[in-house]
Amino acid sequence: MVDVTDKAVTDRVAVAACHIKMARETFDIITEGRAKKGDVLGVARLAGIMGAKRTSDLIPLCHPLPITKVALDLAPDAALPGIRITATVRTTGQTGVEMEALTAASTAALTVYDMAKAVDKAMEIGGLHVVLKDGGKSGRYEAT
Repeated sequence: MVDVTDKAVTDRVAVAACHIKMARETFDIITEGRAKKGDVLGVARLAGIMGAKRTSDLIPLCHPLPITKVALDLAPDAALPGIRITATVRTTGQTGVEMEALTAASTAALTVYDMAKAVDKAMEIGGLHVVLKDGGKSGRYEAT
């Protein structure tokens, strides 16, 4: 692991996003609450939060962090069709939370896939990226 002992403790935030494309029928089943496994978006939101909290268990050399906030927005997008996922993670510490935000977004997308795969095995997860990172020595980054 990288030694962060001498780094300043600062407020840090990261936002990551991705999407999951699916057939129109699958989109309708999810948005109308008809999935056999239950509330797809609610379960995916919870999975994303859990994923953020477990990032250091999944990614080698990733520091365990005292996360102060994890929020997931799962927005149905009929034009895709699919779900657009945005994860926001905050902490006060010596290293950033980009990995936690990326893990949260991807875990939520994987959960949507798991809960709807009986209907649509061809769903596609894509576009995973850091949208915003702020705090620490390197300052602010915003995707263009």
